Amino acid sequence: MKTMQKPHIRWSLCYSLAIMFFLTLPSCHDEVKSSYTFRTMVPVFLDMNAVREADIIIEPAKPLDSPGKIYIFEDFLFINEPQKGIHILDNTDPSSPSNVNFINIPGNVDLAINSNFLYADSYVDLLVFDISNIRNINLVERVEDVFEHMYSDMSRSTILTFKDTVMTSDSEFMWGWQGRPGMWMAMDAAASTRNSASQSYGQGGSMARFTLQSSHLYAVDDYSLRVFDVLEADNPKHLKNINLGWGIETIFPFQEKLFIGSTTGMFIYDASNPSDPQRMSVYEHITACDPVVVNEEFAFVTLRSGPMCRFGVDELHVLDIQNLYAPKLVKAYPMLNPHGLSLFENYLYLAEGKHGLKSFNVSDVRAIDANQLEFLKNMKSVDIIAGPKSLIVIGADGVCQFDYSNPAQLNKLSCVQVKNPVIV
Repeated sequence: MKTMQKPHIRWSLCYSLAIMFFLTLPSCHDEVKSSYTFRTMVPVFLDMNAVREADIIIEPAKPLDSPGKIYIFEDFLFINEPQKGIHILDNTDPSSPSNVNFINIPGNVDLAINSNFLYADSYVDLLVFDISNIRNINLVERVEDVFEHMYSDMSRSTILTFKDTVMTSDSEFMWGWQGRPGMWMAMDAAASTRNSASQSYGQGGSMARFTLQSSHLYAVDDYSLRVFDVLEADNPKHLKNINLGWGIETIFPFQEKLFIGSTTGMFIYDASNPSDPQRMSVYEHITACDPVVVNEEFAFVTLRSGPMCRFGVDELHVLDIQNLYAPKLVKAYPMLNPHGLSLFENYLYLAEGKHGLKSFNVSDVRAIDANQLEFLKNMKSVDIIAGPKSLIVIGADGVCQFDYSNPAQLNKLSCVQVKNPVIV
């Protein structure tokens, strides 16, 4: 009988200690431990003078490691590798894209293309590349100190940035800077190819912070909108900064308006005078990460929770924007963890992060949940471009393209996989 009591006494003691010390006490029995691999951002200080002295090298094609932003221009697909540079793929045939080359750009997070000139950030500078011959790219201009918010010490030209690092943990939740270094420069470029005079623009996703409209480049950081005159495409002129308040994330242009997503709401700016955008209204919501796309009547805004999003909600908000000075919430729909999104006619494609890719018929914005078309749970997705040739989807595992000529049934055409996928 005495031997029968020993396990009970040991279990009671273990239980009592666990209550007293919660998670600080090692387990009193054997257990199987799991480890998780994360991609995170580690703070690093750099001397910008040394960065500028290093050559910008056009390298041979290389595998994707940690894809960030996607952008299309003519027959080419551009994929940003955060903090490292830009992959260029020949996408003449979306079912068989071919990797052409890689522009090595330290500190790069965003890009936009104007008439065969590619704009890309390099920490605090804006670089301009001539890509008229995609196999013979040249750096033609460097506009210094236009993203000076990254400086930690102006007198010493020291910048604070974040290094993309793979780490392991015994917890499924990793605190710190995850994914892309978006707290300094995230991204979305928007809508289909546009023309301003003789200029032609490319097309980006809904997570962009660079966009082009009316011979102007607009770039947002955490708290401001930067305005550049790019009428001379190879010679951008920094005109002004407009303070927007903290938490700015994305920018989407539409019909001489700028729709700016932040962690607390959506700003609408009138850019009919492109050199001097003016605030029209602000739609406020609960604190959450917030990209936006729009059409003539409605704005579609995703709100998501997470460590970098201050634990907001996971929802799709539909706003009536027929009165741009007073946007109104039509309806909010619960989602799993929505990221980027893209509109094509009456169809909305929505990235659900690690949960997959969803599509909806949004002809009736009050019944979007009843008109879900597909939910591709094996397609991890962060952002989407509904392009002229294909639906382009980027996620943790790479970039995939779909034929969406039948919007209700996507047909996978190709995938460019990352070489070492990890949890993001």
